[in-house]
Amino acid sequence: MRTLEELPRRLVIAIGGNATHPEDIAGTSQEQKAVARRTAKALLQIAQMDTELIITHGNGPVVGKIMMRQMLTMDRIPPMSMDICVAHSQGGISYLLMQAMENALRKVGNPRHVASLMTQVEVDPDDPAFSNPTKFVGPFFSKEEAERISAELDWLMKEDSGRGWRHVVPSPKPKHICDISLVDALIKRGTIVIAGGGGGIPVVRSANGVRDGLPAVIDKDLTSAHMANILGIKELLILTAVPRVAVDFGKPSQRELANVTLDELRAYRDQGHFPPGSMGPKVDAAIRFLENGGQRAIISDLECAVPALLGETGTHVTH
Repeated sequence: MRTLEELPRRLVIAIGGNATHPEDIAGTSQEQKAVARRTAKALLQIAQMDTELIITHGNGPVVGKIMMRQMLTMDRIPPMSMDICVAHSQGGISYLLMQAMENALRKVGNPRHVASLMTQVEVDPDDPAFSNPTKFVGPFFSKEEAERISAELDWLMKEDSGRGWRHVVPSPKPKHICDISLVDALIKRGTIVIAGGGGGIPVVRSANGVRDGLPAVIDKDLTSAHMANILGIKELLILTAVPRVAVDFGKPSQRELANVTLDELRAYRDQGHFPPGSMGPKVDAAIRFLENGGQRAIISDLECAVPALLGETGTHVTH
């Protein structure tokens, strides 16, 4: 256990897509604002501390809805490319989070600023992910609905951990976070920075430095881990929809992990305990973070952000 005074001075917090757009909402503007307020409330105690803080967020449910909306109206409005859809979701979600967090801070008399940076992330155009889409985006459907949508929109649909069928898209690994120096400069001056939303806008850079977007959605946990490693930040908090990672998930033998070493987590992953479309990317991000200089990765529920940092809950991965 730790006290508030013992918490790290520099921290990356990655908020899952289902935490910014839960499965049980229709997705109206008012609902999304309410969710952002709830997120800000969960993080307020951390935001009030003298901490260099970066917040990243997922976009899976939102970017999926953006893509579906435009595909259903493509006979009247030309659809946007997937990278622009990611940019739209990144801007919209980060705007709501930025506003909600600053409002929460002002209500308690804290003048701290929150800034949102549109973030491009370079990927390898030859990444094998482009030939094997695994990233789930958008809402859940029944098998019959998924088959109909696949036929109508030519989308690849897969079952997501027994919860229903969803659209899957390529998810290449992040290589370089563009303008990472700006993120570093802002957090050092005390600004809370929201960056890398949705894993970042996927781009590729030519030999002469010219960038162009690619049709993909980068996993935000991998981008968060990469960002923390590049900036030398030693702790990564990944917030999702469950309080702890579990092995044998959904089985009578299900067991939650509280404290686990890097080697133990690798072994569980290699045994197939973490599906690629759900807990898999979070576990991979935790492993990659520790392999590249991180000291502690924590995976827990959004509502348990502070207790997880204190060591009262969550899955804590260390060397």
